[in-house]
Amino acid sequence: MLSVRTTVIQQNMTTFTRSVKVVSGKLLRKQSELSGPFPDAGRRYSRQVVQTREASLPAMNLTTWLADHISDFSIANISTVAQRRSKRMILDIIGVGMIGSKTEIADSYRQFGSTVEGFHSNHKASIWGTGGLKASMAMAAYLNGASCHAMDFDDTWHPATHPSGPVLPALMALSDVLPRSQQPSLEEVLVAFNIGIQVQGALLNCSTQARNIPHRLHPPAIVGVMGSAAACSRLLGHDPQKCRHALAIAASFAGAPMANAGTTTKPLHAGKSARFGLEAAILADKGIKGNDNILDMPSGFGAFYEDYNPKRLLDILTETDDVILHHQDIALKRFPCHLGMHWAIDAAMGTREQLVRDRGGLSVDYIKDIYIIAPGSKYINRPIPTTEHEARHSFQFTTCSALLDGEVTPETFHVNNIGRQPLLNLLQLVRVITPDNNAPSFDDMYVTVGVTTNDNATFESTCTEPYGHWRKPLSDNDVIKKFRNNTRFLSIESQNRLVSLVSKMSKNQAATEISQLLH
Repeated sequence: MLSVRTTVIQQNMTTFTRSVKVVSGKLLRKQSELSGPFPDAGRRYSRQVVQTREASLPAMNLTTWLADHISDFSIANISTVAQRRSKRMILDIIGVGMIGSKTEIADSYRQFGSTVEGFHSNHKASIWGTGGLKASMAMAAYLNGASCHAMDFDDTWHPATHPSGPVLPALMALSDVLPRSQQPSLEEVLVAFNIGIQVQGALLNCSTQARNIPHRLHPPAIVGVMGSAAACSRLLGHDPQKCRHALAIAASFAGAPMANAGTTTKPLHAGKSARFGLEAAILADKGIKGNDNILDMPSGFGAFYEDYNPKRLLDILTETDDVILHHQDIALKRFPCHLGMHWAIDAAMGTREQLVRDRGGLSVDYIKDIYIIAPGSKYINRPIPTTEHEARHSFQFTTCSALLDGEVTPETFHVNNIGRQPLLNLLQLVRVITPDNNAPSFDDMYVTVGVTTNDNATFESTCTEPYGHWRKPLSDNDVIKKFRNNTRFLSIESQNRLVSLVSKMSKNQAATEISQLLH
């Protein structure tokens, strides 16, 4: 369906050519083609040639480049490597969203949805993990996106963001509302998902500041909404102008402060990005327009990053493909907590093994001191967390839990475990050391966990790259194992079917075949 666009934008450009050959899955583009609008009853694509005057479009800049790229993007642009990686991301985020839907916080969000909008029999978009509850397209994207981030179990990229949660729920909600005759295929969802991920990765590369653990604004609420808008525009078959305006509208919905990390508000950052990216694409389809140069202005998308440099990114995009999934894998998490905690947990596990081997076991009574050498970052330095969401963002809590239990699971963050006395005793012994040479960057940080016993023996382990990191990715078997653990309330048949559907993402299967299984 998305391949029938035939409209050609004709511009006389002397300094840059718009016609670039697609080579080796690179982020390159060909001449743009336009499609028909998104009608109320579903998608229709008309064949029409539109001659666009040069004066009606901005000169070549980042906004124009990305709008063209979103509109032109197809399965041919996705390398075999990127297809495999993105399918793993899709399976993982479905599982993470499903287990997230069973949390107390997700139930509170659904109560909100019921209060402000209600769940009616005429609604078509599925609310994951609820046994068939339906909502409006926007509310479903909102609630499912929030469920994906409810346990901080969702994937992470570099520069740092959680890319999948704002994108897949939006695409699935949009697919759910379309009539059967206009249903997108799973291959079309795969294409839209990939462009949503790529746009986020591209925009993060406009800022060197974004390469560190964020301290001011939460990235999924900034680039996530842009990725959602790009993905939904692609699924709707938008022409470059509508893609440009969808991005501009989405920018007005972007932003959330890091101060809400470790609170029950943080998961909403992913949910609102899924929702408002979807709404931005539909608003653009209905003729709402934003600034044509939204990605190129300090007062546009540049407002979110102090060192924003769109020209730097445009130079990268036109010469290399280093910002796409083909060249960098994703971090799929083993533990339901902030990614930085994975360094601490792996290091603590290593230290615990030494203690058990040397002392025959681990006892709180013989531990005198615990030190954690970690990057300096205030929002993940929480000495005595009192809630599960604070605990998921605490070097101290995750380290002591791993030392005490030899594992970290979803149950680790249950309220009954947070307040247990042996754990509190260990937390009282912890000191955090933040050396200047340990940058707060997921790409090159390290965490050391040391334990000193009452007889002044010291046991220490360092993690420079936890299992699940993009340079040390989970095996396919472990991705599937995580998915099955997260969806254990589904039948084996439903689990197997979901694994099969996502492994293929076939052009012969409708997107709703996945939605129908997410009860």
